Amino acid sequence: MQPNELKKILSSGLLSFPVTDFDAEGNFRKSTYIERLEWLAPYGASALFAAGGTGEFFSLTANEYTDIIKTAVDTCAGQVPILAGVGGPTRVAAAYAKEAERVGAQGLLLLPHYLTEASQDGLIEHVAEVCKATKLGVVVYNRANCRLTPDSLAKLADRCPNLIGFKDGVGDIELMVSIWRKMGDRFSYLGGLPTAEVYAAAYKALGTPVYSSAVFNFMPKLAMDFYHAVASDNHAEQNRMLDEFFLPYLEIRNRKAGYAVSIVKAGARLAGHDAGPVRAPLTDLTAEECDMLHKLMLKQGAQ
Repeated sequence: MQPNELKKILSSGLLSFPVTDFDAEGNFRKSTYIERLEWLAPYGASALFAAGGTGEFFSLTANEYTDIIKTAVDTCAGQVPILAGVGGPTRVAAAYAKEAERVGAQGLLLLPHYLTEASQDGLIEHVAEVCKATKLGVVVYNRANCRLTPDSLAKLADRCPNLIGFKDGVGDIELMVSIWRKMGDRFSYLGGLPTAEVYAAAYKALGTPVYSSAVFNFMPKLAMDFYHAVASDNHAEQNRMLDEFFLPYLEIRNRKAGYAVSIVKAGARLAGHDAGPVRAPLTDLTAEECDMLHKLMLKQGAQ
Protein backbone atom coordinates (compact mmCIF):
# COMPACT_ATOMS: atom_id res chain seq x y z
CA MET A 1 0.00 0.00 0.00
CA GLN A 2 1.38 3.39 -1.01
CA PRO A 3 1.78 5.97 1.80
CA ASN A 4 -0.72 8.40 0.28
CA GLU A 5 -3.27 5.62 -0.07
CA LEU A 6 -2.85 4.78 3.61
CA LYS A 7 -3.14 8.46 4.51
CA LYS A 8 -6.50 8.61 2.74
CA ILE A 9 -7.74 5.53 4.63
CA LEU A 10 -6.65 7.00 7.97
CA SER A 11 -8.43 10.29 7.30
CA SER A 12 -11.90 8.89 8.07
CA GLY A 13 -13.50 6.16 10.11
CA LEU A 14 -12.73 4.48 13.41
CA LEU A 15 -9.38 2.85 14.20
CA SER A 16 -8.56 0.23 16.80
CA PHE A 17 -5.72 -1.67 18.44
CA PRO A 18 -6.41 -5.37 19.03
CA VAL A 19 -5.05 -6.78 22.27
CA THR A 20 -2.42 -9.51 21.95
CA ASP A 21 -3.49 -12.95 23.15
CA PHE A 22 -1.38 -14.73 25.76
CA ASP A 23 -1.92 -18.11 27.40
CA ALA A 24 -1.85 -18.73 31.16
CA GLU A 25 1.97 -18.79 31.09
CA GLY A 26 2.11 -15.50 29.20
CA ASN A 27 3.12 -16.94 25.82
CA PHE A 28 1.63 -15.68 22.55
CA ARG A 29 -1.51 -17.66 21.70
CA LYS A 30 -1.96 -17.54 17.96
CA SER A 31 -5.23 -19.47 17.67
CA THR A 32 -7.34 -17.07 19.73
CA TYR A 33 -5.58 -14.03 18.25
CA ILE A 34 -6.79 -15.19 14.83
CA GLU A 35 -10.31 -15.67 16.22
CA ARG A 36 -10.19 -12.17 17.72
CA LEU A 37 -9.22 -10.56 14.42
CA GLU A 38 -11.86 -12.54 12.55
CA TRP A 39 -14.46 -11.31 15.06
CA LEU A 40 -13.43 -7.64 14.93
CA ALA A 41 -12.62 -7.18 11.23
CA PRO A 42 -16.22 -7.10 9.92
CA TYR A 43 -17.41 -4.40 12.34
CA GLY A 44 -16.13 -1.61 10.11
CA ALA A 45 -12.92 -0.19 11.56
CA SER A 46 -10.92 1.64 8.89
CA ALA A 47 -7.65 0.04 10.05
CA LEU A 48 -6.32 -2.15 12.84
CA PHE A 49 -2.98 -1.65 14.58
CA ALA A 50 -1.24 -4.90 15.52
CA ALA A 51 1.28 -4.93 18.36
CA GLY A 52 0.47 -1.37 19.37
CA GLY A 53 0.32 -0.02 22.90
CA THR A 54 -2.90 -1.86 23.70
CA GLY A 55 -1.29 -4.89 22.06
CA GLU A 56 1.56 -4.69 24.62
CA PHE A 57 4.31 -4.03 22.08
CA PHE A 58 6.61 -3.08 24.94
CA SER A 59 6.56 -6.66 26.26
CA LEU A 60 7.12 -8.60 23.03
CA THR A 61 10.23 -10.44 21.89
CA ALA A 62 11.46 -10.03 18.32
CA ASN A 63 10.25 -13.51 17.33
CA GLU A 64 6.82 -12.91 18.84
CA TYR A 65 6.59 -9.60 17.02
CA THR A 66 7.12 -11.22 13.63
CA ASP A 67 4.54 -13.92 14.38
CA ILE A 68 1.95 -11.40 15.59
CA ILE A 69 2.28 -9.02 12.63
CA LYS A 70 2.27 -11.83 10.06
CA THR A 71 -0.75 -13.44 11.72
CA ALA A 72 -2.66 -10.15 11.64
CA VAL A 73 -1.76 -9.47 8.01
CA ASP A 74 -2.70 -12.97 6.87
CA THR A 75 -5.95 -13.05 8.85
CA CYS A 76 -7.21 -9.64 7.76
CA ALA A 77 -6.05 -9.77 4.12
CA GLY A 78 -8.65 -8.16 1.87
CA GLN A 79 -10.75 -6.98 4.83
CA VAL A 80 -8.94 -4.27 6.76
CA PRO A 81 -5.41 -2.77 6.57
CA ILE A 82 -2.93 -3.71 9.30
CA LEU A 83 -0.51 -1.15 10.70
CA ALA A 84 2.29 -2.50 12.85
CA GLY A 85 3.59 -0.87 15.99
CA VAL A 86 7.33 -0.16 16.01
CA GLY A 87 9.41 1.45 18.71
CA GLY A 88 12.29 1.29 21.15
CA PRO A 89 15.83 2.51 20.40
CA THR A 90 16.20 4.09 16.98
CA ARG A 91 17.98 1.20 15.27
CA VAL A 92 15.67 -1.32 16.90
CA ALA A 93 12.61 0.62 15.73
CA ALA A 94 14.08 0.77 12.21
CA ALA A 95 14.67 -2.99 12.28
CA TYR A 96 11.08 -3.59 13.37
CA ALA A 97 9.92 -1.32 10.54
CA LYS A 98 11.81 -3.42 8.00
CA GLU A 99 10.44 -6.63 9.49
CA ALA A 100 6.85 -5.39 9.48
CA GLU A 101 7.22 -4.39 5.83
CA ARG A 102 8.74 -7.78 5.01
CA VAL A 103 5.79 -9.71 6.43
CA GLY A 104 3.21 -7.56 4.66
CA ALA A 105 2.03 -4.78 6.99
CA GLN A 106 0.36 -1.87 5.18
CA GLY A 107 1.74 0.84 7.46
CA LEU A 108 3.53 1.62 10.72
CA LEU A 109 2.83 3.40 13.99
CA LEU A 110 6.04 4.74 15.51
CA LEU A 111 5.63 4.50 19.28
CA PRO A 112 7.72 6.67 21.64
CA HIS A 113 11.27 5.60 22.36
CA TYR A 114 12.04 4.43 25.88
CA LEU A 115 13.58 5.99 29.00
CA THR A 116 15.70 8.89 27.85
CA GLU A 117 14.56 12.42 27.14
CA ALA A 118 15.71 13.99 23.88
CA SER A 119 15.92 17.38 22.19
CA GLN A 120 13.75 18.25 19.22
CA ASP A 121 16.77 17.77 16.96
CA GLY A 122 17.25 14.30 18.39
CA LEU A 123 13.59 13.41 17.96
CA ILE A 124 13.71 14.56 14.34
CA GLU A 125 16.68 12.27 13.65
CA HIS A 126 14.95 9.37 15.42
CA VAL A 127 11.75 9.66 13.37
CA ALA A 128 13.65 10.31 10.13
CA GLU A 129 15.83 7.22 10.54
CA VAL A 130 12.81 4.98 11.03
CA CYS A 131 11.04 6.52 8.03
CA LYS A 132 14.16 6.02 5.91
CA ALA A 133 14.20 2.30 6.78
CA THR A 134 10.89 1.59 5.05
CA LYS A 135 8.70 2.44 2.06
CA LEU A 136 5.56 2.09 4.19
CA GLY A 137 3.54 5.03 5.41
CA VAL A 138 4.46 5.99 8.98
CA VAL A 139 2.30 7.55 11.70
CA VAL A 140 4.23 9.12 14.58
CA TYR A 141 2.71 8.82 18.06
CA ASN A 142 3.07 12.09 19.95
CA ARG A 143 3.26 10.93 23.57
CA ALA A 144 5.57 10.53 26.59
CA ASN A 145 9.22 11.09 25.52
CA CYS A 146 8.31 11.88 21.91
CA ARG A 147 6.57 15.25 21.86
CA LEU A 148 7.13 17.04 18.59
CA THR A 149 6.64 20.75 17.94
CA PRO A 150 5.03 22.19 14.80
CA ASP A 151 8.47 23.28 13.53
CA SER A 152 9.88 19.77 14.05
CA LEU A 153 6.98 18.24 12.16
CA ALA A 154 7.49 20.70 9.31
CA LYS A 155 11.15 19.63 9.04
CA LEU A 156 10.16 15.96 9.11
CA ALA A 157 7.50 16.53 6.47
CA ASP A 158 10.18 17.89 4.13
CA ARG A 159 12.62 15.06 4.83
CA CYS A 160 10.22 12.10 5.02
CA PRO A 161 7.57 11.81 2.29
CA ASN A 162 6.31 8.59 3.85
CA LEU A 163 5.56 10.24 7.21
CA ILE A 164 1.84 10.57 6.61
CA GLY A 165 0.22 10.66 10.03
CA PHE A 166 0.33 12.32 13.44
CA LYS A 167 -1.34 10.60 16.38
CA ASP A 168 -1.75 12.70 19.51
CA GLY A 169 -1.65 11.10 22.94
CA VAL A 170 -0.88 14.29 24.89
CA GLY A 171 -4.12 16.28 24.77
CA ASP A 172 -2.48 19.71 24.51
CA ILE A 173 -5.11 21.76 22.67
CA GLU A 174 -2.77 24.68 22.01
CA LEU A 175 -0.23 22.31 20.44
CA MET A 176 -2.84 20.60 18.27
CA VAL A 177 -4.20 23.90 16.98
CA SER A 178 -0.67 25.08 16.20
CA ILE A 179 0.18 21.86 14.35
CA TRP A 180 -3.05 21.90 12.37
CA ARG A 181 -2.63 25.54 11.36
CA LYS A 182 0.98 24.99 10.31
CA MET A 183 0.73 21.61 8.59
CA GLY A 184 -2.82 21.58 7.23
CA ASP A 185 -3.63 18.44 5.24
CA ARG A 186 0.02 17.32 4.97
CA PHE A 187 -0.79 14.70 7.65
CA SER A 188 -3.68 12.54 8.65
CA TYR A 189 -4.43 13.45 12.28
CA LEU A 190 -5.52 10.80 14.78
CA GLY A 191 -6.82 11.21 18.31
CA GLY A 192 -4.89 8.80 20.50
CA LEU A 193 -5.58 9.61 24.14
CA PRO A 194 -6.57 6.62 26.30
CA THR A 195 -10.35 6.07 26.04
CA ALA A 196 -10.43 8.51 23.15
CA GLU A 197 -14.24 8.61 23.07
CA VAL A 198 -14.19 11.07 25.98
CA TYR A 199 -12.20 13.55 23.85
CA ALA A 200 -13.66 12.71 20.44
CA ALA A 201 -16.08 15.64 20.02
CA ALA A 202 -13.46 18.18 21.12
CA TYR A 203 -10.86 16.73 18.76
CA LYS A 204 -13.31 16.73 15.87
CA ALA A 205 -13.80 20.46 16.43
CA LEU A 206 -10.02 20.85 16.13
CA GLY A 207 -9.99 19.16 12.73
CA THR A 208 -9.18 15.66 14.03
CA PRO A 209 -12.34 13.57 13.48
CA VAL A 210 -10.51 10.21 13.46
CA TYR A 211 -9.51 8.43 16.65
CA SER A 212 -8.53 5.00 17.91
CA SER A 213 -10.88 3.06 20.18
CA ALA A 214 -9.60 0.55 22.72
CA VAL A 215 -13.19 -0.24 23.74
CA PHE A 216 -13.71 -1.60 20.20
CA ASN A 217 -11.80 -4.67 21.44
CA PHE A 218 -14.73 -5.87 23.51
CA MET A 219 -17.67 -3.56 22.77
CA PRO A 220 -17.35 -3.12 19.00
CA LYS A 221 -20.98 -2.18 18.40
CA LEU A 222 -20.91 0.46 21.14
CA ALA A 223 -17.61 1.83 19.81
CA MET A 224 -19.00 2.13 16.29
CA ASP A 225 -22.27 3.65 17.54
CA PHE A 226 -20.31 6.28 19.44
CA TYR A 227 -18.14 7.05 16.42
CA HIS A 228 -21.22 7.53 14.24
CA ALA A 229 -22.78 9.79 16.89
CA VAL A 230 -19.65 11.97 16.83
CA ALA A 231 -19.50 11.96 13.04
CA SER A 232 -23.14 13.10 12.82
CA ASP A 233 -22.84 15.60 15.71
CA ASN A 234 -25.51 13.70 17.63
CA HIS A 235 -24.66 15.15 21.02
CA ALA A 236 -27.63 13.59 22.79
CA GLU A 237 -26.46 10.08 21.89
CA GLN A 238 -22.85 10.92 22.73
CA ASN A 239 -23.88 12.19 26.16
CA ARG A 240 -26.06 9.16 26.81
CA MET A 241 -23.20 6.75 26.07
CA LEU A 242 -20.72 8.85 28.03
CA ASP A 243 -23.00 8.83 31.08
CA GLU A 244 -24.06 5.19 30.82
CA PHE A 245 -20.72 3.62 29.93
CA PHE A 246 -17.61 5.66 29.27
CA LEU A 247 -17.44 7.83 32.40
CA PRO A 248 -18.13 4.91 34.78
CA TYR A 249 -15.59 2.93 32.74
CA LEU A 250 -12.99 5.65 33.39
CA GLU A 251 -13.58 5.35 37.13
CA ILE A 252 -12.42 1.73 36.95
CA ARG A 253 -9.61 2.40 34.48
CA ASN A 254 -8.14 5.18 36.60
CA ARG A 255 -7.75 3.04 39.71
CA LYS A 256 -4.22 1.92 38.78
CA ALA A 257 -1.49 2.95 36.36
CA GLY A 258 -1.50 0.67 33.34
CA TYR A 259 -5.17 -0.21 33.60
CA ALA A 260 -5.81 1.41 30.19
CA VAL A 261 -4.56 -1.90 28.76
CA SER A 262 -5.61 -4.22 31.61
CA ILE A 263 -9.26 -3.14 31.52
CA VAL A 264 -9.44 -3.88 27.80
CA LYS A 265 -8.18 -7.42 28.33
CA ALA A 266 -10.67 -7.86 31.16
CA GLY A 267 -13.46 -6.65 28.87
CA ALA A 268 -12.40 -9.06 26.13
CA ARG A 269 -12.60 -11.98 28.56
CA LEU A 270 -16.01 -10.88 29.84
CA ALA A 271 -17.23 -10.58 26.23
CA GLY A 272 -16.31 -14.22 25.59
CA HIS A 273 -13.08 -13.51 23.72
CA ASP A 274 -10.46 -14.20 26.39
CA ALA A 275 -7.03 -12.76 25.52
CA GLY A 276 -5.33 -14.09 28.65
CA PRO A 277 -3.46 -12.02 31.23
CA VAL A 278 -1.43 -8.88 30.74
CA ARG A 279 2.34 -9.17 31.01
CA ALA A 280 4.49 -7.49 33.66
CA PRO A 281 4.92 -4.67 34.42
CA LEU A 282 1.14 -4.40 33.93
CA THR A 283 -1.31 -5.99 36.37
CA ASP A 284 -4.76 -7.44 35.80
CA LEU A 285 -7.99 -6.05 37.26
CA THR A 286 -9.19 -7.45 40.56
CA ALA A 287 -12.27 -9.68 40.75
CA GLU A 288 -14.27 -6.76 42.18
CA GLU A 289 -13.23 -4.47 39.34
CA CYS A 290 -14.07 -7.13 36.75
CA ASP A 291 -17.54 -7.43 38.26
CA MET A 292 -18.01 -3.67 38.04
CA LEU A 293 -16.95 -3.71 34.39
CA HIS A 294 -19.21 -6.66 33.59
CA LYS A 295 -22.27 -4.85 34.93
CA LEU A 296 -21.47 -1.85 32.74
CA MET A 297 -21.12 -4.07 29.69
CA LEU A 298 -24.39 -5.91 30.29
CA LYS A 299 -26.30 -2.62 30.35
CA GLN A 300 -25.20 -1.95 26.76
CA GLY A 301 -26.79 -5.12 25.37
CA ALA A 302 -25.50 -7.63 22.83
CA GLN A 303 -22.56 -6.66 20.68
